[in-house]
Amino acid sequence: MKKQIIAVLLLVCIGTGKLLAQEIDSVTTLPSISVASGMVVSKAVDKAFKKAFPQAKNLKWYDLNKLCLARFIENDMKHQAVFTQNGSMNYDISYGYEQHLPMDIRDRLKGGVYEDYKITQVVNIKELQRNVWIATLESLNHLVMVRVKDNDLEEMEKYDKSK
Repeated sequence: MKKQIIAVLLLVCIGTGKLLAQEIDSVTTLPSISVASGMVVSKAVDKAFKKAFPQAKNLKWYDLNKLCLARFIENDMKHQAVFTQNGSMNYDISYGYEQHLPMDIRDRLKGGVYEDYKITQVVNIKELQRNVWIATLESLNHLVMVRVKDNDLEEMEKYDKSK
């Protein structure tokens, strides 16, 4: 009886080892991304950038695998925008604080469930026709991340602070 149990356990271990080996073989390696600073952009990219961000300051361009990454400040918010070589913008991510939120979103956050929370940071992601705001809120006992997209408010994560 003991020999049979040992034999079954041995087969299970071998089978598990083969499954793990198959999973390891199926791992996909993503291409590496290189970022190089000090790049010169084309006229199309420069024109598109100036049209989208006319008040940009401290602009630095980076080569991002044949895309153009712009890092800059506009309206007291840090931005990272990515453009194609022909000048179309893929996305813009901006980082700021409560005062950077649109008034209607700020009112919804402060007047609803999160009335007793302080808005500590905000991120705005603009891509194609999407405009998403992510706010980090903090209360005495909790830390919450909320996403606002198309007038829908969704709690992404909530953490209890240690006491």
